[in-house]
Amino acid sequence: MPLPRVTKRRRLIQRFRNQGWEGPIDGPDHPFMKKGKLKVKIPNPHGSDEIHVSLLKKILKQAGMTESEYMSAIK
Repeated sequence: MPLPRVTKRRRLIQRFRNQGWEGPIDGPDHPFMKKGKLKVKIPNPHGSDEIHVSLLKKILKQAGMTESEYMSAIK
């Protein structure tokens, strides 16, 4: 299943939590998700709370998560 063109911030957080990540934790400039020693910054909440697919791919790369792992992280 391909990544959606736009993802809601809360959906990103939910799927990361389902993969064992903690957060969002307030950081000095952006909140982040944490798993062990790994930290991944996520966007601040804004008006529409939408994350474009290009940014989502960058976040997944930093997290070491594949697109299929992300898409299957629904409970």
